[in-house]
Amino acid sequence: MAKPLNILVTGGGGYLGSVLVPELLAAGHRVTVLDTFMYRQNSLASVCSDPNFDVVRGDARNPDTLTPLIKRADLAIPLAAIVGAPACDRDRVAAESVNRDAVVTLLGLLGRNQRVMMPITNSGYGVGEKGKFCTEDTPLRPVSLYGRTKVEAERAALERGNCISFRLATVFGMAPRMRIDLLVNDFVHRAVYDRAVVVFEGHFKRNYIHIRDVARAFLHGIERFDAMKDRPYNVGLSDANLSKIELCERIKKHLPKFVYLEAPVGEDPDRRDYIVSNARIEATGFRPRHTLDEGIGELIKGYKMIRDARFGNV
Repeated sequence: MAKPLNILVTGGGGYLGSVLVPELLAAGHRVTVLDTFMYRQNSLASVCSDPNFDVVRGDARNPDTLTPLIKRADLAIPLAAIVGAPACDRDRVAAESVNRDAVVTLLGLLGRNQRVMMPITNSGYGVGEKGKFCTEDTPLRPVSLYGRTKVEAERAALERGNCISFRLATVFGMAPRMRIDLLVNDFVHRAVYDRAVVVFEGHFKRNYIHIRDVARAFLHGIERFDAMKDRPYNVGLSDANLSKIELCERIKKHLPKFVYLEAPVGEDPDRRDYIVSNARIEATGFRPRHTLDEGIGELIKGYKMIRDARFGNV
């Protein structure tokens, strides 16, 4: 087990942070979260009683806010981001200043011995070659502002060094700060409440990963940091490189009354289409524990509690 670290997590009150932070604390680490709590979430309420947890309300773009927090950090995890192509297109200035510039600011304030672990999106692969897996050596060709800003942030972090980057597949699963606008979460929500969805460009393929396995990937990286550092790692389910139509078919197995139709016109604003190899991180001993079908079942239960779209970023 890795020795306890002082960890700074920016954006720690969000979808991923609300799962990751409790796991870091459970592993014995001391965690400080910096977040604006712009969605008025109380997603970390359950860990406020932990003496190893601290929270600061503030903006990850502000050097004056970051500087005192960085001084005592062994590891920084920049989660603060405007996530998803639609949200980034809605506020392009915020997308660039949060997704890229805030990370560059953080990197500039850190000492050389301080570590960084960051998530980006594997949407940086853009449109892949048919039948050919994208590996970490595949050229990055993001097709959205979201993908571009995350790719630029990763480049800055890897050039700085002492860093691990996780290129995340499309994340799914329940979390204290829930998001229903992510693809699997969205389609299951529609299947539960509308019993139907219209699919744009249903042949487009993506890879998927459960949010708890993303948190496990960070813990895995902490344990093996020196062996894994200064490289990017795809993080996804190797048996879940699926098209949108194939995803709908999987959901229908759980909800037989679900109807899905492919639109003859129109396009997906997030035009990524690729399949991904996760062999590099698997070679370090990491294996996801949560299947897509388990996640769908989990979401169906969760949506008995959640109805409205305030749990999305768009």
